[in-house]
Amino acid sequence: MYNLVLLAARPPEWTHERFIAWWRGEHAELTRRLPGLRSWRHTDIDAALEPRSEGWDGLSVLSFDTAEDLRKALQSAEWAAAVAQVGDMRGRRIAVMGGETEMYDS
Repeated sequence: MYNLVLLAARPPEWTHERFIAWWRGEHAELTRRLPGLRSWRHTDIDAALEPRSEGWDGLSVLSFDTAEDLRKALQSAEWAAAVAQVGDMRGRRIAVMGGETEMYDS
């Protein structure tokens, strides 16, 4: 799998609950349409283990078969619509992508 990982913090005027509801609801409707999307996992962050990790609300992992599939999704009209919906929310985001390696499977 090749993943797009997004770590996000809500806009300052939003509550954590509002942001997660939007991310898993209204925003998810657009995200699910990305061409080549194989799976999508979302974590609602409810605690930080250390002070430097505080201030984040959620983490999404969007998985694709290949790096090329992800690049095509990022060039799609569906991605443009999702980005447009986010607009100028003034939240924070870290977005990275890379290949996945299974390290442990019980």
